[in-house]
Amino acid sequence: MHQRVVDELGRRIVGGAWEPGQPLPVEEALAADIGVSRGVLREAVKALAAKGMLAVRPRTGTRVLPPEHWNHLDRDVLRWKQAGDPAALLRDTGELRRIVEPEAARLAAGRAGPAELRALHDALAAMEAAAARPERGGYVEADIAFHRALLNASGNRLLGSLGRAVDIALEHSFLISTQTPGAAEASLAPHRAIVEAVAAGDPAAASAAVLAVIEAAEREIAGSPGLPRDPG
Repeated sequence: MHQRVVDELGRRIVGGAWEPGQPLPVEEALAADIGVSRGVLREAVKALAAKGMLAVRPRTGTRVLPPEHWNHLDRDVLRWKQAGDPAALLRDTGELRRIVEPEAARLAAGRAGPAELRALHDALAAMEAAAARPERGGYVEADIAFHRALLNASGNRLLGSLGRAVDIALEHSFLISTQTPGAAEASLAPHRAIVEAVAAGDPAAASAAVLAVIEAAEREIAGSPGLPRDPG
C-alpha cells in the first residue's frame, strides 16, 4: 500500500499534475482521492520528500519542488521518468554514458585485476549466449551486467555505485537499442574490443571502444520506430 501511494504521487508529480511551488491538495482530500488513510498518505509524502520532490513546511503545507531538487538517480524517480517522458530519459542516459563510460574504461585499463577481468569476460559470454537464442532472452540483463562490471573495474567506488543506481535507465536504453534485428549480434564485437583493450592495459583503445558502443546504441535508438520524439 505504501509503495502504491508513493508511485501514484510520484507519477503525478513527474507528469506535471502540480507545478513546482504549488501545494498539494489538503491531506484529507488527497487521501480520499487516492483511496487511502491519511496516515498512509503522510508516510508516502515523507518518502517523496526524501527523494527531493516535496517540501513539507509547517503552516505552508506540502509543496512540489522543482526538478533540479529531485534525486534523478533514485530508482523510483527513474521509473516515473521512463513512464512519463521516455525520450528525455534516453537522451539523459546517452549523455551520461558519454561523460562517464569512456573515462571509466580508461581507468579500468590501468586498474582492472583478475577478478574484474573475469567479471567482464563472464558478462560478455552471457551476452554471446543470449544473442544466439532466437528470442535473445537475457541479452539486456547481460548487457547491463557488462557495463556495471566495466564501471566496477575502474577502481572508483563512486562509479561502481553509479552503475547500480542507473540500472533502470540502462535497461530502458538497451531495450530500445536492441530492438532492430541484428543489433544485439552486431554489438558483440565492439564489446569484445572493450574487454581486449582493458586486458591489454590500453587506456586509449578501451575508451575508444566504449565510445563506439555508445554511438552505435544512439544510432539504433534514433532509428527505432514508435519511439516518442523529444522535442528538445
